[in-house]
Amino acid sequence: MSTLDPGSPPTDELPFFVYGTLLPGEPNHDLFLRGRTSGERPAVLPRALLYDGPGYPYAIDGHGRVHGTLLTAAPGVYGELLGLLDHLEEYLGPGHPRNLYERVLREVELPGEGEPGQEPPAARAWVYLAAAAVTRSLRTSGSVIAEGRWVTGRPPGGPRTP
Repeated sequence: MSTLDPGSPPTDELPFFVYGTLLPGEPNHDLFLRGRTSGERPAVLPRALLYDGPGYPYAIDGHGRVHGTLLTAAPGVYGELLGLLDHLEEYLGPGHPRNLYERVLREVELPGEGEPGQEPPAARAWVYLAAAAVTRSLRTSGSVIAEGRWVTGRPPGGPRTP
């Protein structure tokens, strides 16, 4: 397992790992993130599976990898961004029965960074994983997204599919 980046911010201001509609180029990126991030870089969530949802994906713990982006909040907007993302992801608090997603602390890998031939460095980040009831449903009747990469089916730069 990779070691955590010693420069990681404290838990209360961790970056966010996103893997669906908040990815650069996707519809919620501009709506929720424009002007609120100071950094965005490719990242991978290990030990997770990605499932197709109704217009957006769900990540759950599993034997796979989910590809996404690590976002760092711009100075002075962390609280605002956290509130916006919690609202978007229908996260009401740890273990709340009406949660759609749970916001959890995970280690993500930063591919393409670090020394060649060694494990990529890692960073701690907030990740929104499917809540318990959603996870149970996905495991019994969900559709896993191959290779852990969510795409909307539109060509890069082209119109979005409905």
